[in-house]
Amino acid sequence: MMRVKIIDKLVLKSFLGPFFLTYAVVVFILLIHTMMGYVEELVGKDVGFMVFAKMLMYFSMSLTPMALPLAVLLSCLITFGNLGEHFELTAIKSAGISLVRVLRPIGVFAAIITAVALWFSDRVVPYANLKAYSTLYNIRVTKASIDLKEGAFYNGLPGYSIKVAKKERDGKLLRKVMIYNHTANKGNKEVIIADSAYMYTILDGKYLVMELFNGRSYSDYTEEVYSNTQFLRHEFEHTKMVFSLSAFEMSEIPDSLFMYHRMMKTINELEADADSLRQEVNHLKKNIPQNMSAYFTYHLEERRPKPMDSLWSVPVRESAFLLPEGFLDSLKQRPISDFQLSIILQRAVGQARGVKQFLDMQEKLIKDKEKEVREHLIEKHRKYTYSLACFIMFLIGAPLGAIIKKGGLGVPILVSIVFFILFYALSMTGEKWAKDGVVSVFWGMWTSDFILFAFGLFFLQKARNDSRMFDKDIYIHYFRRLGQRLRNKKQENMQEA
Repeated sequence: MMRVKIIDKLVLKSFLGPFFLTYAVVVFILLIHTMMGYVEELVGKDVGFMVFAKMLMYFSMSLTPMALPLAVLLSCLITFGNLGEHFELTAIKSAGISLVRVLRPIGVFAAIITAVALWFSDRVVPYANLKAYSTLYNIRVTKASIDLKEGAFYNGLPGYSIKVAKKERDGKLLRKVMIYNHTANKGNKEVIIADSAYMYTILDGKYLVMELFNGRSYSDYTEEVYSNTQFLRHEFEHTKMVFSLSAFEMSEIPDSLFMYHRMMKTINELEADADSLRQEVNHLKKNIPQNMSAYFTYHLEERRPKPMDSLWSVPVRESAFLLPEGFLDSLKQRPISDFQLSIILQRAVGQARGVKQFLDMQEKLIKDKEKEVREHLIEKHRKYTYSLACFIMFLIGAPLGAIIKKGGLGVPILVSIVFFILFYALSMTGEKWAKDGVVSVFWGMWTSDFILFAFGLFFLQKARNDSRMFDKDIYIHYFRRLGQRLRNKKQENMQEA
């Protein structure tokens, strides 16, 4: 009993260190990949370190379900590769302990990770997505900090256009400054030109002060095109201009604007929304015949014979004597003019076009609703598939590491990248097909897990039988024997000839 406990501790101790290390590295890599798509919108935004830190923390939490399977796979490969490379696994097997028993502690840990990942995806990730994307949106709509370029007009300050000829190294002292005042929305009628300027902020960065030296201001107060022009010029040695920087402050957008997106919902909420959308689709399909009634002048219901009141009406055959003889035949033989026929055809074509446009619009609306249903179901199934992938990656990584018997970071990283790319490619392909309705949502989202699960069972069976399928000496020996056979056969053919 003590021996079993020591083995469990040995295996878990060898596994936990690489697991947490690889998890941190994988999250960092995925975070960098995600942020690269927004780098142009984030650069130059002076919103403070804590805002960026919170955003990165929330994105790291939202990327955890994707990072955990790769972390489990890589850490299993490293752990059992090291045990096999240092013959520790061979010593354990020689003591009568099976490979499945050696895998049990990490298998239990992988099962716990799977359950935690499912809970995390259902409860924590929606909140993390909400905070991450709302913070990202707040940063994106925030104006970049003031960055005056030499020889170019800067229009970041509302109502002003500023141009400087040169900036000193400190970034505060400016040379040859030109400022256009557009606050009155009357064009370039107020301009200030100064030899130099010094700028700084006050009141915790809420206002920008620009001290101007040795300059002139020009103002044109013309109100009408043909009126006399009132032109003012003012010279100064020193003056100050104060600009409000409220436009550069990050505004807090309410989280309620983003909370209705499917990425911000739990499994129960996704199921409820999918059911509501299905009911909308059924309602649209059910109301199509009723909504089409406006495009017809008669209906089948109106063509049915109505019940006859025997007290006031008599059958037509008994009242035929009221009509002149041959009147009905003359109506049937009366010709329709070409003009009347063209009007009838135009009306029929117009009604047909109206019906077609209505049906096309209803078809598009129904398809959009059905696609939205599939997107909600895809988001729900993703929470399950990514969580179960943690245990499947254990089934692949642990036996494969025991077969390869190579520790370190070389071969395990290469193998883990191959299987993770396979998992990601199958997941993305299945998700795309499911979203487009090519396959059902279930098969589109679960095919990747089923295929990798088959790989896991295959590698587990090979590892239990001490397979040498990754031993290069076997393949070298096989090809040598194959080459020798081919040479012998060639010599026999030459001797027979």
